[in-house]
Amino acid sequence: MTFINNVIAWYFKKRIPRIEHFKTKPDEMQLDVFNSLIEAAKDTEWGKKYDYPGIKNYNDYRSRVPLQEYHHIKPYVDRLLKGEQNLLWPTEIQWFAKSSGTTGDRSKFIPISQAALSECHYKAGKDVLAIYCYNNPESRIFDGKGLIMGGSHKVSELNQKAYFGDLSAVLLQNAPAYSNFHRIPELSLALLDNWEEKLDRLAHSTYKENVTNISGVPSWNLLLLKRILEITGLSDITKVWPKLELFIHGGVNFAPYRSQFEQLIPSEKMNYLETYNASEGFFGIQDNPDESDMLLMLDYGIFYEFIPMDEFEKNNPETITLADVNTDTNYAMVISTNAGLWRYIIGDTIRFTSLSPFRIKISGRTKNFINAFGEELIVDNTDSALQTACDKTGAIISEYTAAPVYIKDKEAAAHEYIIEFEKEPDNLDAFIEALDEKLKNLNSDYDAKRSADLMLQKPRVISVPKDTFFKWLKSKGKIGGQNKVPRLFNDRKYVDEIQAFLKK
Repeated sequence: MTFINNVIAWYFKKRIPRIEHFKTKPDEMQLDVFNSLIEAAKDTEWGKKYDYPGIKNYNDYRSRVPLQEYHHIKPYVDRLLKGEQNLLWPTEIQWFAKSSGTTGDRSKFIPISQAALSECHYKAGKDVLAIYCYNNPESRIFDGKGLIMGGSHKVSELNQKAYFGDLSAVLLQNAPAYSNFHRIPELSLALLDNWEEKLDRLAHSTYKENVTNISGVPSWNLLLLKRILEITGLSDITKVWPKLELFIHGGVNFAPYRSQFEQLIPSEKMNYLETYNASEGFFGIQDNPDESDMLLMLDYGIFYEFIPMDEFEKNNPETITLADVNTDTNYAMVISTNAGLWRYIIGDTIRFTSLSPFRIKISGRTKNFINAFGEELIVDNTDSALQTACDKTGAIISEYTAAPVYIKDKEAAAHEYIIEFEKEPDNLDAFIEALDEKLKNLNSDYDAKRSADLMLQKPRVISVPKDTFFKWLKSKGKIGGQNKVPRLFNDRKYVDEIQAFLKK
């Protein structure tokens, strides 16, 4: 099998010169992408509306096409879901990546073109392996199989030719046939939508395989690895899969999970590689194993713009290209893609760690959020759900903040709320139940993670005395209108600080 491994690794590493090219000539590469996107879409409904044939340069584009968020393109997406074509992109759009919703929408449906599949997502998958093999010439990753935990998909109820699912499911369903030779599990199991059943069947069907690499969201993979150890009775994963050498992860912050993976996989040969992929596109790959930042990928059919965060709330925020970014600023990322997203604000903020080549770190979101387990909970969700819980239990809330509870040993994941009630609920358990049910209704990703208490348990609520938030902020010298605790925070910084303050 080593010969086959070497041949496959050689094939993937043929991409390295192209990657080196855009690292040294980023402006040239992005100009090529920009021109090809404008040319491709000039005869679409969108292209005609904004006179794409008349766009000669970036300044024309920036002045002509407004910045977009999902609610701006939703009328086009709704029409695409019903079967209309040539609206945002010239080729047929049949697939949509379903992700968590925005204000007013339980779910978003992001259009995915064949160009986006082949020239972005699948190219990125090959580049991940190319970069890994280049950095690890002794790798034997292709001597075994890759375990990928996919999502689930179903036919759109609006049109039998429109299909949607989470991104991983869409990619698995459309993957080239050759990719199945080194991937497990088989497709029907990978796309099973009952997560409790899926995890158990995955564990039973994969522990006897020769797995050399795993991919996916850290939290779900942790559950799978623990289930495999329960089934086998073995002490760690190296005894199950002795040739396991790589975990490719993305989607959430890996730092809280690393120590747990290292306990389950106590091997010096184990490697971890971060990626930055989303429903809207694939953006970054960790190309230096000694650093945690990621190379911004510039030839995937995505044209990048950036909004400095001190501009973000303005009516007409300044946008810049790669030529004008620096390493001292948080930026909201704006993309134009080969799936018909035009000047689309994806909601992530990034920080550049290097300008030659361009490397980035995800620094946060443009709005408060919790996304520790892929649930993508936003403040609008929690504000609405807490109000529903108050209405049902007679409670009144003065202040609140919330943060994730990470999986640790036998402790399950959850969200923990610190709430200062003006009026306590009649029944705290009923309050939590109402909060949980409303969040499920508002946010499809949260609902999926709460399925059968498998990933997330019910929210936890800590009721604190009146004036707790005021006194805590005062103790930090942060009294005033601009000083406040984020309603949601993606780590436990504020929740732990407030609880520690209460114990003084």
